[in-house]
This record gives sequence, structure tokens and C-alpha cells, in this order.
Amino acid sequence: WIALQNHGDYDCFYFVADWHALTSDYAGTGEIRANTIDMVIDWLSAGLDPVKSTFFIQSTIKEHAELFLLLSMITPLAWLERNPTYKEMKEELIQKDLSTFGFLGYPVLQAADIIMYKAYGVPVGVDQLPHVELTREIARRFNFLYGEIFPIPEPLLTEVPKLLGIDGRKMSKSYDNSIFMSDRGDVLKKKVAAMFTDPQRQRKRDPGRPELCNVFTFHQLYSTGETVAEIPPACRSAAIGCIECKRRLAEAIADGMRPIHERREHYLRHPEEVRAIIEDGNVRAARIAEATLCEVREAMKICHEL
Repeated sequence: WIALQNHGDYDCFYFVADWHALTSDYAGTGEIRANTIDMVIDWLSAGLDPVKSTFFIQSTIKEHAELFLLLSMITPLAWLERNPTYKEMKEELIQKDLSTFGFLGYPVLQAADIIMYKAYGVPVGVDQLPHVELTREIARRFNFLYGEIFPIPEPLLTEVPKLLGIDGRKMSKSYDNSIFMSDRGDVLKKKVAAMFTDPQRQRKRDPGRPELCNVFTFHQLYSTGETVAEIPPACRSAAIGCIECKRRLAEAIADGMRPIHERREHYLRHPEEVRAIIEDGNVRAARIAEATLCEVREAMKICHEL
């Protein structure tokens, strides 16, 4: 995200998807407001710049709901039912009521979120590729039916396009398996210690396979080049055990996150700055969304001027 905003050729929009939070937990709304502010603080702490990027809250831009409704009229049900994330979450989150229209249809809302700003690129993890492809299909269908309004967005993947959660599944708040940017100290150490490793390595003397170990994937992100070069041969020869490998990872994450935590403390002490940034971004996003919806209504011949 930071590379995109600093590139110079991109106009970046980052939003808090508070409506999406309802799709998998419609009864648990008590923390949405606090989580919204917390997420924006995470962005600012990581180095996103509200001068170079636009931060906004999804639910404040009512045009998202209207475009979602209009796109739902042209989206075949089969496109939604084949969504692999829909199938996976229904199977794994059996304790939640996911048999709702909102959960089935949330990829259409995602499509509205993306094409509202006529995005050419969408920075995502590899697990979100089916959603971006669905967005592309919906945009193509709209353009075929009503005229060329929307660009067809491309996914933008990072060098490490997928990070698994500490339990080996995809990292998701819904699965309670995430390492958060605010995690530090004993909380961070405990999460790293719980990370799944090579399932075939049961004892320290067993040789490991770092290419199949989630801990090593995190090392590639957070550790020095020297450490990243040392670990594979040491793991394969059993010269280093998983406990030591995780200890070194926890230290590397803590070191890498220290500047972020320092910036985070500033924004926690000055929430009025965060609110002002959000309010400014809401205004900027609303201006663009309103213009896009005018084009959409005109193209669909539902722009009624009495």
C-alpha cells in the first residue's frame, strides 16, 4: 500500500469496510465504531499518508449501497454460489449464522466498493483473487449492457501474496488467528509460539522443510537477509529447533514493528487528528462516488429529473 501511494501514478483509496463486518457477524456490532478508528490508526502507524491517499468509512458513502443494489440486479446467482470463500467459511464457521443474503452477496458489495472509484488495480492477497475476478466479470457485464462506464480492474499482488494465520488457515479476524499490528510483548510472543510449523517435524532432531513452514514465511518478511539465509540449511539439518526459530521471529517482528508502535501511541493520544483525517477522506470519496452514480443512473436510464 505504501509503495502504491508513493509511486506517483496511483490515486489510492483505502476504506474501512464496516458494512462487510456485518456479513459474518450481524449480531456483534458493539465494537464496530471502536474498530473503525483502530483500523485507521493502524494505517497511519504503518506509514500511509492521508495527503497522498484517501481514507474513508464505507457506510458514510451511501452510493456504495445503491451501486451494490444495481449490480445485484445483473449478477447471476451461480456466480456467487461458486465463490470458494463462501463455501469455505460456511463449512468452517458453523457456529455463525451465514445463511443470509448479506453473506452470499457480499462479493457484489465488494465489486461496488472497487468499481465505484473506477479502479484499475486492487492490492489484495492471493485468497482474494476470486473476488477480484468476480468484480471483473460484473464490470464487464455492466459495460456490455449499459455502455463502457467502468475500467476492468487488475489484482495487484505483493512479493508474499499470502500469509497464513497462526493456525495454518488463511489469516482472518473471523478465524481469530491473526497477528495484529498492535500486538507486542507477551501477546506477540504467545501468538508466534502457537504458530503451526512443518507437520512432519515432530521432534527437534527431525529435519525440517522451511519452504512448507509458515514461520519461515514470516521470517522472509521481518528478519534480516542474514537470518533468512541461515534458517533454511539450519532447519533442514535440524541444527535449529522450532522453538528457537520462533523466538528469533518474535524478536524480528518486535524490532520491525517498534517504529509503528511509536507512531501508534501518538495517534492514540490524539484521536481528534484521526477523526479529522476520516472526515476529510469521507468528503473526497463522496464527491467521486456521487459523480460515478450519476453516470451509472444515466447509463441505466434511471436518472429521473422531474
